Amino acid sequence: MTTSRPRVLIEDWLPVEELGIESRRERGAASALPPLSFLHIWWARRPLVASAAVALAEVMPAWSKQLAAAFPNAEEVHTESAYRKWLLRLVGIWGDPISARRAYDAAVASGVRIANPYTYRQAFRNAIPRGDVDFLHDILRHTWGQLPVIADPTAGGGSIPWAASRLGLPVVANDLNGVAASVLKAGVEIPAKRGLDLLPEIKKWGAVLLKRIEAQLKGYFPSGEGEVVATYLFANAVPCPRTGRLVPLLTDKWLRKKPGKEAAVKLITSIEGVELQEPRFEVVLGRGVDKGDAAVGTMSRGKAVSPYDSLVIDGDYIKEAAQNGKMTQILYAVAIRKPSGERTFRSPNDQDREALEAACRRFDEVKDGWFATGILPTEDFPDGNDLRPKYYGLDRWIDFYTPRQALVHGTFGEEFAKLIPEVRKELGGDADDVLFELALMQGKALNWNSRLSSWNVGRQGMRSVFDRHDFSFKWTFAEFEGATALYSWCFDQLTDAYGGIARLLDETGAPELGDGEAGRLERQVTVLQGSAASLALPDRSVTHICMDPPYYDNVMYAELADYFYVWEKRTLGRLIPDYFQDDLTDKDNEAVANPARFATMGKRKKELADLDYEAKMTAIFAEAKRVLADGGVLSVMFTHKRAEAWDTLGMGLLQAGFTIETSWPVNTEFEHSMHQANMNSAASTIMLVCRKRVDRDDDHKVYLDDIEHDIRQAARDAVTRFQDDGIDGVDLLLSTYGPTLSVISQNWPVYSSTPDDDGRDRLLRPEEALTLAREEIVNLRRTRLIGKAAKIDTLTDFVLLAWDTFGAREFPFDTARLLALAVGGLDIDHLEHAKVVSKGAGKVKLLTPKERLRRGNDSELPGVIPDAASFEYMIDAVDTALYVAEVDGQQAAKRFLDRHGYTSNAVFISALQGLVNAIPRTKVKGTWVVPEAGLIDTLCTLYFDDITLPEATDIAASADPDQNTLFDVH
Repeated sequence: MTTSRPRVLIEDWLPVEELGIESRRERGAASALPPLSFLHIWWARRPLVASAAVALAEVMPAWSKQLAAAFPNAEEVHTESAYRKWLLRLVGIWGDPISARRAYDAAVASGVRIANPYTYRQAFRNAIPRGDVDFLHDILRHTWGQLPVIADPTAGGGSIPWAASRLGLPVVANDLNGVAASVLKAGVEIPAKRGLDLLPEIKKWGAVLLKRIEAQLKGYFPSGEGEVVATYLFANAVPCPRTGRLVPLLTDKWLRKKPGKEAAVKLITSIEGVELQEPRFEVVLGRGVDKGDAAVGTMSRGKAVSPYDSLVIDGDYIKEAAQNGKMTQILYAVAIRKPSGERTFRSPNDQDREALEAACRRFDEVKDGWFATGILPTEDFPDGNDLRPKYYGLDRWIDFYTPRQALVHGTFGEEFAKLIPEVRKELGGDADDVLFELALMQGKALNWNSRLSSWNVGRQGMRSVFDRHDFSFKWTFAEFEGATALYSWCFDQLTDAYGGIARLLDETGAPELGDGEAGRLERQVTVLQGSAASLALPDRSVTHICMDPPYYDNVMYAELADYFYVWEKRTLGRLIPDYFQDDLTDKDNEAVANPARFATMGKRKKELADLDYEAKMTAIFAEAKRVLADGGVLSVMFTHKRAEAWDTLGMGLLQAGFTIETSWPVNTEFEHSMHQANMNSAASTIMLVCRKRVDRDDDHKVYLDDIEHDIRQAARDAVTRFQDDGIDGVDLLLSTYGPTLSVISQNWPVYSSTPDDDGRDRLLRPEEALTLAREEIVNLRRTRLIGKAAKIDTLTDFVLLAWDTFGAREFPFDTARLLALAVGGLDIDHLEHAKVVSKGAGKVKLLTPKERLRRGNDSELPGVIPDAASFEYMIDAVDTALYVAEVDGQQAAKRFLDRHGYTSNAVFISALQGLVNAIPRTKVKGTWVVPEAGLIDTLCTLYFDDITLPEATDIAASADPDQNTLFDVH
């Protein structure tokens, strides 16, 4: 037995490519996500397969001959290769994802339908046999002396603790946010403790609750003869400033665009010559739809056009009307199901309008009592980073719902409160587990029935409030039928999710035949709610801390969670009040870079937010060091493309006393279509593997200059290693950040080569070293593109590396800025002045040759200049040749090349070869996605025999790589 500081598997190896493929496969179809995803929304959940692999690989020992000798009869550890295959088996990868993915990509490229190459289920669906689990436990006890405790201090949606507990490892899951802690309890702790045994009681009492809700609400949601109402569609409306008549705010009038089954609404402002104060809508189906009229609404870019006088209504007027309580809602269509199962639409009728009015009257009768008795939220919508709801009059959380929607949610709250004593009386100590799961129905309902939920014309269904991570206001919105449809759907979702979670747990490590209940795998799960900087755990009590911390400024979790918190503290809070002690979620102690907290500090708010994030992450890492065993491992999963995020995260780890031993990039994010030259962003999660630092004995100061060679070498090694694992683009850039931080941490403290303003040594900021890593990548990738070591000029190098890094015409501003600096100290303003790029909101776009054309007095500046005598930058010469070829033809381009001697110019040829390799050579049904690629292809074929042209990929128009349309699904 070894317990001092055993080397763990992840320090030597992680199946990066396999995990990347399986992670994307796990998230590839919204309807086939793991059941944990359907229990309650939480933002930025990690894939289960990646979570399981990291959690296991950081407690499983690295393979050694000694390990094999300790278990001589176990084939799983006989060889290193067998051991690695066993890890894949333990996380559920029971096939060959690499070969399957290659077959998938080949089918997409050719447009040929083939059988699904993934001949095995998604990894999370595979239940690990008891024999494997028992042997895993034997190895872990041999390594650590006992089963290692795995803790996640910022557990969020619960992927890491759930994946670890599934294999019977002791788990501690903590989160500051009461909503997240509730998700952890409902999705990890209760299923681990009760399993499928709890499901019958959930179903029994859920049915009771649904019946009572329906009885209270049935009269407010009538369905006509031969139909069942599913969804109501509303438009917000304001009075016309000139006529006083209501103007519905629709961006268009479409309900359904499917050919042959079109549906739209027609706006009616008068009937038989009588002008209506409130317009009516008529649903038009099939051939009766005027597609031109359907495409035109009354709203665009925040402004409206009055249908009464065709004059513009300014956006400020709309906001002012909303803030003064003059914004109302108009029902404009009803989605129904017929007895045949057909889904269609009809116009609103008097019965619909009377039911709405009745619901409003009922809500007026009960709301004051519900406010007083803690059924409805009384809290105001707070100031934060997204103030759009306030712009449109949503000053209180209750304002996010129409009176009928609020009546529905309030009815659930009231009936749930009445149910609590009944369930406790019958079930005793088991009651609160049942009640806790039932309470989660409310979160699902809130997310799908609000003034911020909307109708998805393309998918013919509703969008939830949080289809994006913000509070974007909706001009039109959709309402679930609230008496029989909404909560029954939420209940089905709950029982499916809980049943799926519990089934995966119960089936994993299930007793061998004949063992019965006595052989059931025990799972120890502890859920804590509190700051990750102050954990209720003893010193050195945890073997492995595996955390997925908040990603800098990516998601303002607490601000978003308030939407649920104000309701759930009145339902879940009746069961566990400690999770919901405050009026709103705790934003002061949340570890995110939140500029809204420093709004009064003017221009310094972002700087202060960054410092606050760094201080909090340092405190969290320091607490992790306290509770981590001396021989234990800390793993940090981090996804962010901005260097500032890595700078603050890295500084926190260094200051807290950790070394970064190694790192691994795993593609965990959603894929983009191969045939779309869209905006490229980070798709990888970087897994940082850390240990407690042993401080150096000597007093010798280490400066950046002393370790520069090691940093550049680490960057080169990372690029070489990870590009073979399918990592490219922005993610290849990010893959060097971990190794760079590792070099710094191994030598910490490290001082900058540049002193502070007073001439004193100052501690190195990680960003200074990351700059060196990016420079090294630029040199390596340029050499790879051109085929030899060469530096052309700064503008040309930037274009080459931008296409190579992003594979798209548009890409994030911040990453473009860093690339420009790495290429040659450029900035984006200089590139824009040179007409290389244009800037947009948070993004940068590479200009086409036509867009780079210079005229008149601008001819002295960089750009496309057909009559230029010479070019300072080779990208200008190449783009000018392409412009001439496109406008005047290839023969004119040949005359241009001959005039400048470019057909034999080595630098021009190098630039052209680099662009050939950098720009995506992809076609859709024969048309080049990036037109420059086609122009270069023709130019090189005609006039540059020495340039190697890689094979182009032609994607059939019907083949969408984001869908499984190519495969016969098993």
